Amino acid sequence: MNANRGKNNALPIAMMFALFFIIAFVTGLQNPMGVIVKNQFGASNLLSQLGNFANFLAYAFMGIPAGILISHIGYKKTALSAIAVGFTGVTITYISGQAANFGVYLLGAFVSGLGMCMLNAVANPLMNGLGSSEKRGNQLLQFGGTFNSIGATIVPVLVGYLMGTNEAARSIAKANPALFLAMGIFVLAFLVFYFVNIPEPHMFREKRKEKEKHSALSFRHFVLGIVAIFIYVGVEVGIPNIANLYMTTGVSDGGLSMDPAVAGTVVGTYWFLMLCGRILGGIVAGRVPVRGMLIGATSVALLFIITGILSPSETMVSMPVFRSDISFGVEEVPMTIMFFVLCGIFISVMWGNIFNLAISGLGKFTAKASGLFMMMVCGGGVMPAIQGWIADVAGFVSSYWLVFAGVAYMLLYGLFGYKNVNKDISTV
Repeated sequence: MNANRGKNNALPIAMMFALFFIIAFVTGLQNPMGVIVKNQFGASNLLSQLGNFANFLAYAFMGIPAGILISHIGYKKTALSAIAVGFTGVTITYISGQAANFGVYLLGAFVSGLGMCMLNAVANPLMNGLGSSEKRGNQLLQFGGTFNSIGATIVPVLVGYLMGTNEAARSIAKANPALFLAMGIFVLAFLVFYFVNIPEPHMFREKRKEKEKHSALSFRHFVLGIVAIFIYVGVEVGIPNIANLYMTTGVSDGGLSMDPAVAGTVVGTYWFLMLCGRILGGIVAGRVPVRGMLIGATSVALLFIITGILSPSETMVSMPVFRSDISFGVEEVPMTIMFFVLCGIFISVMWGNIFNLAISGLGKFTAKASGLFMMMVCGGGVMPAIQGWIADVAGFVSSYWLVFAGVAYMLLYGLFGYKNVNKDISTV
């Protein structure tokens, strides 16, 4: 019988929704920050992505330690620690704006990433544990993902609005209202988590006398799956990050010289489509096989990406966008950008598909496999940095061939790589 049955968990659940929001909000800050530091510090496209790189690199360092921390002090104390680390990271980012120091900015991005990794390790199992049943727990997770998408949708729109149209005045300091909002949510979340009793899911500590001969890495489909996850996060982040740089960079440097506020609405629309995709994905997930959904989503995304690459950048189209006043409007954008943004609705469902296929059949190795998945989130920093370098060398649009290759790999995983060819390994 579930220990949470009959208990009123409304407040803890509401705070978990807030955490899902803040994870996306703080992580999403690195997107418009790339545009800001490029202007403020005269950074190249590659260097402009170092904040994003540092933020996601933290996952490689904190993924496994976060799991160990949860097993020793529990979900609530780990969440409190994560909130404190996240607050510290955003504070360092604020200080970097006052000091106008690029190194301090990178430190803030890295520390923020450590906190977000810890929160990610806590959020999903804790939210699931707050449900009165397995079905209810899964439903809460789906709603949590929706709040995550809302945070990712709002932040580029908000920061783009704060930057204004004066290119010379764009600086980290002008993003202070967004940083203060993040700090405020962290403080509120910490206070509520500290004073509210949160029922914790059971933590299993299995002690084995004999050392295991195999691990999750002994399964080919799992290894190929975590590579797909590494690529997936890189694709998810790289599409909007480089698009933002492309739109706001001057024409003389190969960009489009668009108003950053308009560019922010376009990037925000990408994340809004991610939100729509997750809602639709949740509705159809019970009717469509996981593998079929992955194959379908990657196929359409590939079509949109190559169409965007081959479309003439001077061809403008009227595109519905999500604006800072929480309304919809229409902006004139290059056809190239429109097709890249439309990928969001299909990119959104790939994480769950890959995760389910990769852990299928792992049995007793599943728990440790989840820690390895968290580490591979660092792809969200590595791949956009590589894409930024390609943009420096070959141009913004050409950098999307890296995205095309990444999505093609995920399609191949859905077609062939998902198969468990190591069924001879005992998983009980």
